[in-house]
Amino acid sequence: MSVTGDAGADDARRPSLSAAKRVVVKIGSALVVDPDRAAPRTGWLASVADDVAALRAAGTEVVLVSSGAIALARHSLGLTRPALRLQEKQAAAAVGQIRLAQAWSAVLSERGLTAAQLLLTPDDTEDRRRYLNARATLDTLLGLGCVPVINENDTIATAEIRFGDNDRLAARVAQMINADQLILLSDIDGLYTADPRVDPNARHLPTIDAITPEIDAMGGAPPPGYSSGGMRTKLLAARIATNSGCAMAIALGKRQHPLAALRDGARCTWFLPGADSRSARKRWIAGGLTPSGQLTIDNGAVRALNEGGSLLPVGVKAVQGEFNRGDLVRVLSQDGSEIGRGLCSYSAEDARRIAGKRSDEFESILGWQGRDELIHRDDLILG
Repeated sequence: MSVTGDAGADDARRPSLSAAKRVVVKIGSALVVDPDRAAPRTGWLASVADDVAALRAAGTEVVLVSSGAIALARHSLGLTRPALRLQEKQAAAAVGQIRLAQAWSAVLSERGLTAAQLLLTPDDTEDRRRYLNARATLDTLLGLGCVPVINENDTIATAEIRFGDNDRLAARVAQMINADQLILLSDIDGLYTADPRVDPNARHLPTIDAITPEIDAMGGAPPPGYSSGGMRTKLLAARIATNSGCAMAIALGKRQHPLAALRDGARCTWFLPGADSRSARKRWIAGGLTPSGQLTIDNGAVRALNEGGSLLPVGVKAVQGEFNRGDLVRVLSQDGSEIGRGLCSYSAEDARRIAGKRSDEFESILGWQGRDELIHRDDLILG
């Protein structure tokens, strides 16, 4: 089963929320919205905002992936049937997203935090160019001290291209920004061997080493009501996150201050990343794409890369080939040896214009201030 520990074990390998540098927290509609009033649970949201403020004060960057837009607008639009047509969901999302953003902005601003709203579709996490744009935006917002609040862009996504639940969206975001931990706040305190609501012998599983077929079989059907998730989607999210080197927890969200409770040792299920999971993206870059061009770099840039740095334009001597932003390129030393490969943050045309230049010169050359790195170290593999 690849499970370690038991309900009372002190597993030293389990992650600590206090030690995380970057955390993604997913919050479902059932936690955000009071179904009787079709309004935000402002008291509960405020307790989460307290937890986020405490994490930020301790040096942890936090991204929130929050559902609730459709649920917040259903009653006011008269859309109270359990199953809505796609266009009705899109209309409800357009109305409810404003209310959802306002709710988060209000509770975060009361604690001196600035909320930022991002709406994403699956294409934003799969297409290389859009992936780089979204990641750069999130990195910038986090660097400015903001708390990004992300939801799926339900107003434009079709049934064929939707995530369908924010568990998987949160996992993709965690993968995108190289988060240390993904926290799924739920109506249950983790994964059980069976549904504890119907099986009194169901056993809580505190730590999962690997998602085996036996673990997969523990995912059931989504619960009734406004939620589109369920344990099955959480296991899918766990597979995405752990394959990217990110630990994931399923934790009880209904209590006040759920993140503080998790930090203080509340019962949950942790899914541990695999030993070689951090290299999965590197393997994809190395073998899954065909290079569209190449960059020749000087000896100083070679040393910087070997020491773990990113490739800066100032160290580039020549740009060959025609490629777009996000395409794979070879990185060569001046003697023609291949140093590595990576995803370029600029098109070939723009790369030629800024090759050999410092970052403070980019705006005058390009007419806009781009990223400092031509290839970020997270998008580079040496060898």
